[in-house]
Amino acid sequence: MEIDNVTSVEGFILQGISDEPDLQIFLFSIFLMVYLFNLSGNLCIVLIIIFDRVLNKPMYFFLGNLSFLDIFYSTTTVPKMLSGLLIGDKRISVFGCIAQLHFFHFLGSTEALLLTSMSYDRYVAICNPLRYHILMGRTSCVQLASSCWLTGFLYSIMQTIVTFRLPYCKSRQVMHFYCDIKPLIKLACTNTKKSEFLVSGIFALVAVSTFLLIILSYVNIGRHLVKIPSRQDRQKAFSTCTSHITVVSLYIGTALCMYLGPTTQNSLEQDRISAILVTVITPALNPLIYTLRNKEVKRSIQRLMNKKLGVHL
Repeated sequence: MEIDNVTSVEGFILQGISDEPDLQIFLFSIFLMVYLFNLSGNLCIVLIIIFDRVLNKPMYFFLGNLSFLDIFYSTTTVPKMLSGLLIGDKRISVFGCIAQLHFFHFLGSTEALLLTSMSYDRYVAICNPLRYHILMGRTSCVQLASSCWLTGFLYSIMQTIVTFRLPYCKSRQVMHFYCDIKPLIKLACTNTKKSEFLVSGIFALVAVSTFLLIILSYVNIGRHLVKIPSRQDRQKAFSTCTSHITVVSLYIGTALCMYLGPTTQNSLEQDRISAILVTVITPALNPLIYTLRNKEVKRSIQRLMNKKLGVHL
């Protein structure tokens, strides 16, 4: 990737969340607790899925991928944000900025694709249960997850190249608490309309297509559920989808609002607020959403706790 246009810039300065000392300490405490809960909650889910053979199912294979991804997704941005709030150091090197932008979009797009794969898993489980173990076998799941990670990586590479091929000669102040595409493009000293159009086009291709595929899966699921005569059976089938629908609404809905809008001063301020939801809050909510509404996960946690207590006794 060509980065000659930015190597002359002596790094960037992130705007951060707030400049008020009292508010910074308060926000640092809140975001630190949420971040630690995110790490412990998602790590717990990954370990449970690995060690409990009862959860050796496609649904939990994708959930494990999602939890593993959420750990690193938040880690891409949150530690730097916490550092800025605690000690006020909001500087970031050029290569640090490139790495942050790349991994943020790599992991973020992979999450959207994994959520799409999870909707397909629910579609097959509900609408075609007799062929579920054939269509969603171990090999198929690994191939599907691998394609999500690879596509996310290629998507991020394209976005990173488009962003850092621009000449940067304006202010080094990034209007965000991490390096992202829209605030960086705003710093370029050239006409950026083509770059903005290209960035939005690449994003729309991935985000809108994944969103439509998820909608298509649930339209077919809804049509199938209507045909089920028993209300109890309908509710039982749909209950396996509610956690996924909640996460999709929080994550993809917010991301669409962030990246498909125009790059204006007001939109950048709104994007910072939306980014807190996407990078800090949602990854921490995922363990709660999937454990509180999932009886198998709760039973698995109980089994592992009883087993551990039994060993100590």
